[in-house]
Amino acid sequence: MPLKAVATIAIPHAAGSAFDHGAFDAKSRRIFIAHTARDCIEVIDHDGGTHLATLPGFPGVAGAVADDGEVLVTNRGGASVALLDAASLKTRAVFKTGGRPNGAVIVARSALALAACIGEDGETPTLHRFDLTRGTHVSIELPGRPRWCVTDAAAERVFLCIREPSMVLVARLPDLDAVTHWKIPSSGAHGLDIDHSRRRLYAACDDSTLVEISSVSGDVSNIWPIAGPPDVTFFNPATGLVHVAIGEPGLVETIDPRSGHAMRTTTGAGAHTTVLAPPDRLYVISPAHGGLLVLSDA
Repeated sequence: MPLKAVATIAIPHAAGSAFDHGAFDAKSRRIFIAHTARDCIEVIDHDGGTHLATLPGFPGVAGAVADDGEVLVTNRGGASVALLDAASLKTRAVFKTGGRPNGAVIVARSALALAACIGEDGETPTLHRFDLTRGTHVSIELPGRPRWCVTDAAAERVFLCIREPSMVLVARLPDLDAVTHWKIPSSGAHGLDIDHSRRRLYAACDDSTLVEISSVSGDVSNIWPIAGPPDVTFFNPATGLVHVAIGEPGLVETIDPRSGHAMRTTTGAGAHTTVLAPPDRLYVISPAHGGLLVLSDA
C-alpha cells in the first residue's frame, strides 16, 4: 500500500515555486531545504513540525547536505559552497568551486566536503574536495555532467552519478585519486544513495529505471522500472526501502530491493525532491501543497 500522508508543513512563498535537494541533520533535528527560486535555505523543525526560518543569500541554491550539526549548501549561481552551523544557522565559511555546483557530500568527522560542478558553458565539469579545517582543496576533471554523490561508510571513497556517458564514477578519498568508471546499462544516471550494510548503491536513471549496483565491485545486480524520469533518491536503513521522487506526474516510487516489490504514492506535480528523516519520515517538497507533504515510512 502507498506511504501514508500524516501532515503538511507550510513554507512561505512555496506555492508554485522551485526547490531542490534538502537534508535532515540528526544532531539539530532540523531539515534544510534548497529554495532555488528564492535564493534561500528553508529550515524546518522536525520534532515540532513547523517552519523555523528562511535564510537568504544563497544564489541559485541547488542543494543542502548535513552531518553532525554541519550543513553544506551548493550555490549554483555563485560558483561556491557555504558551510552552515545547524544550531546557530550562521554561515561559517564559503569556498569557491567550479561553475554550477550540483551534487554534494559533507562528512563532519573527517572535516571533508565534496562538490560536483557542472561547469559554465564550455567549461569542463569538475569534482572538488575541501578540507573544512584547513580550507585547502583538490579537484579533478569529470567525463560528463555530474548529478548526485555519496560516500561509503568509512568515507574512503566517493560515488558520483554521471549523466552521459551514464556511469557511477568512483574516486578514493581524500585525494580524489584511483578513479574508476562503473558504466551502467541505463541511460542518464541521476539520483543516488547507498545501503552501507549490504554494500549496495541505488542509482535512479532518466530512462525510468532504478539500478542496484555493488558498492564493492560495481556489478549491477538488479534493474527495476519506475514511473518516470527521477530526481532525489533515498535509501532508508530503518525500513530497507528505496524512495525515488518523480516530479511528473508527481509521485514517490518505493521499491523494496529484497523482494522487488514496488508501490507508488501520489504527491503533487513538480514534487521532484524529498528529504528522508530516519527512521520513519519522508518529506516531499511540493509546490502544489505550498510546502512539505509529510509521509510515514513506518
